[in-house]
Amino acid sequence: MIPKLLSFLCFRLCVGQGDTRGDGSLPKPFLRAWPSSVVPANSNVKLRCWTPARDVNFVLRKGGTILELPQSLESTEGLAEFHLNDLKSRNAGEYTCEYHRKVSPDISSQRSDVLLLLVTGHLSKPSLRAYHQGKVTAGEKVTLQCQTRDRFFVPIMFALLKAGTSSPIQLRTPTGKETDFSLENVTGGDTGKYSCMYYQTRAPFWASDPSDQLEILVTVSPGTILSDYTTSDYTTGNLIRLGLAALTVVIMGAFLFEAWCSQKASPS
Repeated sequence: MIPKLLSFLCFRLCVGQGDTRGDGSLPKPFLRAWPSSVVPANSNVKLRCWTPARDVNFVLRKGGTILELPQSLESTEGLAEFHLNDLKSRNAGEYTCEYHRKVSPDISSQRSDVLLLLVTGHLSKPSLRAYHQGKVTAGEKVTLQCQTRDRFFVPIMFALLKAGTSSPIQLRTPTGKETDFSLENVTGGDTGKYSCMYYQTRAPFWASDPSDQLEILVTVSPGTILSDYTTSDYTTGNLIRLGLAALTVVIMGAFLFEAWCSQKASPS
């Protein structure tokens, strides 16, 4: 309830600042992939383009080419979803979105930041191992090594994936056929299942299958739990308190409005 209320309030605040910036240009939209920007072949993905501006039409590009795709528009008219189904390796690439006004003046926004969509399975699967074996204590450093047997004739990049995230959490260039990823000063939030993959950094952006998952379990002492909360979750606590305060204001406003209506309706 509170996260939805906060999202709605943030959206309304952004909209309340106006559709254009001081120089008359439209704010740059945001482009995200769901459930992930790294997906297996034959799967489906949604590309979501969002902006605080209203009464706009959205455009999706792959490279410099405009894609003629049906889009679903949310009631807020600030979010468009583009559906890519039954993905093939040819669908991999760099995507951007933009939008323009439906009414005069017909102004177009800048393009969003580039989203690299990767379709896995064209290259062989790498392996992932941890230098640190067993459980990990909060505050320690964890190093993961991703390795492949393939030879590379084009530039590639290694990516570290974590289950439940929509994009790679780290990117590294290889040293030979391998690379190391480091998780510094780990906390309980770093517990999870990790995998790695690699991909070509230019068209056709072929990508490997992800490695087998490697589970990392971070043990946290009671004192560390308090420290983690005060540092990493402090903002979340503030947002919750802000949501409760906003909800209280809304309820009080409803009572005042009802009282005013009752007084107005009563005989003078």
